[in-house]
Amino acid sequence: MTDLEIIERASPNHDARPEGQEIDTLILHYTGMESGEAALARMCDAQAKVSAHYCIEEDGRIFALVPEDRRAWHAGVALWQGESDINARSLGIEMVNPGHEFGYRPFPAPQMMALKTLALDILTRQPIPPARILGHSDVAPLRKEDPGELFDWPGLAASGIGIWPEDSTAAVLESAVALALKRIGYGYTEEDLPAVIRAFQRHYRPRAVTGSADAETRRRLAALLAVID
Repeated sequence: MTDLEIIERASPNHDARPEGQEIDTLILHYTGMESGEAALARMCDAQAKVSAHYCIEEDGRIFALVPEDRRAWHAGVALWQGESDINARSLGIEMVNPGHEFGYRPFPAPQMMALKTLALDILTRQPIPPARILGHSDVAPLRKEDPGELFDWPGLAASGIGIWPEDSTAAVLESAVALALKRIGYGYTEEDLPAVIRAFQRHYRPRAVTGSADAETRRRLAALLAVID
C-alpha cells in the first residue's frame, strides 16, 4: 500500500472468503463505542467475534486489522441485491464515532481525509463499483443506523468514491417506492418499509430522516435510479 501510513493492529476475527469470490462492495461503519481504543480492543478480542478490515480514528490514524483477502466479520445479518453473505464479498471500514447511543457527532476533517485516501487506494486494486460503496445501515436497515446522517457522502462522491446523484424534477410514485428501493439494492422492504426508507434517507437525504416517502425522498430515489440504471 503506497503513500499511506498504516498502523498494524491484527484481529483474530476473520476467515477465508469463498473460493473465487471477488471483492465488489465497500461497507462504511461507525464504531458506536465511547472511544476508539475501546472499539479496537473489541475488534481484536476473539470472544467478540467482530472485526473490520480497517479502523480510522478521529485524528486520521488508520489501523489495519484484517488482510483484505480475508473475510472480516463486520456486516452481520445483512442483505444487498438479494445477496446475504455481505462479508464474503466486501471490505469493511470502521470510523471511530460514538454513534447515536453515546453522543453522535460529525466526522472530523482529518478522519474524512484519511478515509478518502484509504478508499481511493483500495479502489486501485479492488473492482468495487461506485453504487456498491454503502453504509452499514444500507445493508442492515432493520438494526443499524451507521455511519448515519452526519456522514459526508457528498464529499466522498466528489472525490470519486461512491455516488451522489444530482437533484431530479422527476419523482418515483408513492406506490412504487418499495420497488425502487429493491431496484437500487435494498432488502427488507416487505418486513419494514419505513426502516428501509430511513436507511435510504440517512445516505441520500440526510436532512430529514423520517421513514416517510415524502416528495423530496421520492425525487432522490428517481435521481439515484437514473444514475445506476
